[in-house]
Amino acid sequence: MASAFGAFLRATVMGFVLIGGSAAAYSLKELEGSLSQKEAYFQIINKPAPDFLLQDANGVRSSLASYSGKVIVLNFIYANCSDICPLHSERIAEIQDMVNRTPMKGLVEFISVTTDPEHDTADVLVEYGSVHGLDPSNWHFLTRTTDQLEASTRKLAEAYGHRFTPVDGQYQVHGIVTHIIDRDGQWRANFHGLKFSPVNMVLFINALTNDTHVKDPAKLEDRGFWSSIQKWF
Repeated sequence: MASAFGAFLRATVMGFVLIGGSAAAYSLKELEGSLSQKEAYFQIINKPAPDFLLQDANGVRSSLASYSGKVIVLNFIYANCSDICPLHSERIAEIQDMVNRTPMKGLVEFISVTTDPEHDTADVLVEYGSVHGLDPSNWHFLTRTTDQLEASTRKLAEAYGHRFTPVDGQYQVHGIVTHIIDRDGQWRANFHGLKFSPVNMVLFINALTNDTHVKDPAKLEDRGFWSSIQKWF
């Protein structure tokens, strides 16, 4: 039984291979350099992430600091979008499933922020994740708080580099970007569009969960997927 499980883990590791080597062979800096060369849709940012104060469908408020010690995978969508947003959400669900099959699950949070809080009511927020296969254990669909202006989440999206154009009386976001924030609240990278390799994003997320340069040493107690499987080799 143990050997079968070990074989499964070896097969899993072989699946997480970046051109030129596995994640185990890369420091975070080296992985960033490799992705910059090999992954056309990867962009290094490396600056403090814009902060936020938002709430979920239950009215529970959270800020960037609420997720301290976690890697954040952040995107902006709205539920009435009929073209690119559903595809983006399903890609996020794919990434989440890959992450959640490993010990990284406890170190990564997936956050989707609506840019249409007027129409994305609490019921809509709850239903959206189920429709698109997102796991609520570490996925959050956030909207403005009750005392914020309707445009507040669009202002936040603009702080992350998005632009809006009015179409048929509504503001539509142009472009699709997944933002990666490290365990200290540093905006580390963007993955643009939907054509990036999911494995490359998971490798980058894993590198951030294992980053030894985090400010708080207590955050290093769980070193993530690769360290947890070393005992099998």
